Amino acid sequence: MSFKKKGIGIFGGSFDPPHKGHVKISKISLKKYGLKKIYWVITKQNPFKKKPFFSLENRIKKSRKILGKNDKIKVLYLDKKLNSTRSVHIINYFIKKKNQKKLYLIIGSDCLINFHKWKSWKKIVKLTNLIVFSRRGYDKKSKNSTVVKYLNKNNIIYVNNEYFDTSSSKIRKKIK
Repeated sequence: MSFKKKGIGIFGGSFDPPHKGHVKISKISLKKYGLKKIYWVITKQNPFKKKPFFSLENRIKKSRKILGKNDKIKVLYLDKKLNSTRSVHIINYFIKKKNQKKLYLIIGSDCLINFHKWKSWKKIVKLTNLIVFSRRGYDKKSKNSTVVKYLNKNNIIYVNNEYFDTSSSKIRKKIK
């Protein structure tokens, strides 16, 4: 896959809470794939998860703090503007309002397993390339997912990354 035409990355989720693993994923994506910018698109509520532990305001504030002055990674909240939390609407926003042609959707291999349950998933994979980061215990199953079979490995990039020992769910468990 050619990365000569630099694109932008969309890294969406609840970021409940954001952590250094999110930052590492973003920095790897910027460097390895030559992306111009990555947008952390924070959603108030992931449709596949329980109510967030931290407030939206807290997650946005923590995200901006953990990123520091990195001008290549920007935090956005678009739910109100788009009246939606759905990835397909976020992607359409970047195409129509931001005039972006080359989009990369950054996800973990755990998300790829149920990606076919996402609203308009076939449209999402037509409009973007997927950058899939390895997650312990999910890689094998993700490579046999409905989406991978549908794409026949086109528009999908597997990142052979080291496993990150941190996760939002581990952080929440420690706090509880």
